[in-house]
Amino acid sequence: MGRGEIRPSESAVRQEIATLTWPETVAWLGRRLAQALDYAGRHGVLHRDVKPANVLLTAEGVPKLADFNISFSGNIAGASPVAYFGGSLAYMSPEQLEAIHPDRPGAPGDLDTRSDLYSLAVVLWELLTGRRPFYDSDAELHSHPPGDRTTLDAMLARRRGPDEPAEGELPADCPNALRRVLLTSLAPAPKDRFSSGAELAQQLDVCLDAHARDLVDPPPGSWRLRMRRWTHPIMFLAIAVPNLLAILYSYQHNSTLIISKLPPAAQENFERITRIDYTVAFLIGAVGTLSMVLYLTMVAGGLRRGRVYTGAQLARARRDTLLLGQRCALLCLGLWVVSGLVVPITLEVSGSEVPWNTVVHFTASQLVCGAIAVVYPFFFVNFYAVRCLYPVFLRHGEISASDARMLRRLGRRSTLFLAAAAAVPLLGIAGATFIPPEDLPRVIVALRVLCVGSVVAFVGAYWMFRMLSEDLQALHRVVSGAPRHE
Repeated sequence: MGRGEIRPSESAVRQEIATLTWPETVAWLGRRLAQALDYAGRHGVLHRDVKPANVLLTAEGVPKLADFNISFSGNIAGASPVAYFGGSLAYMSPEQLEAIHPDRPGAPGDLDTRSDLYSLAVVLWELLTGRRPFYDSDAELHSHPPGDRTTLDAMLARRRGPDEPAEGELPADCPNALRRVLLTSLAPAPKDRFSSGAELAQQLDVCLDAHARDLVDPPPGSWRLRMRRWTHPIMFLAIAVPNLLAILYSYQHNSTLIISKLPPAAQENFERITRIDYTVAFLIGAVGTLSMVLYLTMVAGGLRRGRVYTGAQLARARRDTLLLGQRCALLCLGLWVVSGLVVPITLEVSGSEVPWNTVVHFTASQLVCGAIAVVYPFFFVNFYAVRCLYPVFLRHGEISASDARMLRRLGRRSTLFLAAAAAVPLLGIAGATFIPPEDLPRVIVALRVLCVGSVVAFVGAYWMFRMLSEDLQALHRVVSGAPRHE
């Protein structure tokens, strides 16, 4: 106060900034500036001179974008952008440099918000590293007249050259997510950058959440990066293994307690129909699973190859990924229920005399096996989908509010399926009470394997549930616009 300064009282904003690393602080500032540019862009206003001198900080450290005196509003009738076009060469996008180049076809009216976002990325790069991403000499930046042909040609060549910006200048503690965001924002072609300030702000949100950014931009050599290319084999194992185990248990149980008590002709017919039913159901499940992942794997592969998709296409891929576990579980359950009904009906139509209590027993055993085949694939598939697939799509396209709702729903579904996983051993024990005492010695080993295996599987499902819950919470913080530093 001795120098007339007003010291700000402690605030939640200053406390938040104090917990951030320097790269995170840069992302924190960039997020707010991107939101400001998004607001201006949605109202038809371009700043066109984003640079450090035009960024003011409040007493709390909140950045404010100032000096719109050379901005352009497309909403003003009769306004000519050429009449008051300007800016600072060092922070201009390639298309803005072309617009002031006397020999290039670019025009000021061709610029949009992506040009301002490019300038913002230059500011953030300079804030992060201490220098701008392009080696523009002082002679070029202060040439007379400003922006002559030689200067502009050299600056355009650097901004579109293969060697710049220099990634090696980024600090060692710079998150991969922030590195990606800056390089995307500095892409020479506007179509390769983020389409709006809101999209850039969402990507900077990712940089502020340690858990979320580790999912979206895993470190080099991470198993999540390698697993992204093995969607079909992983999905096959996640669904086929639990179903095969359930089929083996069902076949052993039915052979011992049901088929062996039927007349020889009925035994042969029952066993043949059951084998055919299991084989057909397994093939239908494999084809159904393949169809569920076909679209999202196609989009993920296209993104790796640099293909551009619309917001609607990316939204569908994200939705399909978050619904993948539920759809697979419902497919498996449906096939087991249908099998429990088709086999007895087929036996009845074929003329085999099967007692009604045998039919009830068989259908009940199918339902127990169906529970095994539904619960565990749900966790396996969602664990892989949320950790490896869904983050791929978060790197591209603006995230909608529906993502937050789907993430919350998936969290609630996971809790229900965890309860179902806990009930599987109890179902095995409950089912044993309906087995005649004289038959118990024949199936006691299978029942023990079922109960012990279900307990072990529940421990694994619970572990995946905990990990899945943490992932969903981190992703929800990002897509809902409420990042939290960890």
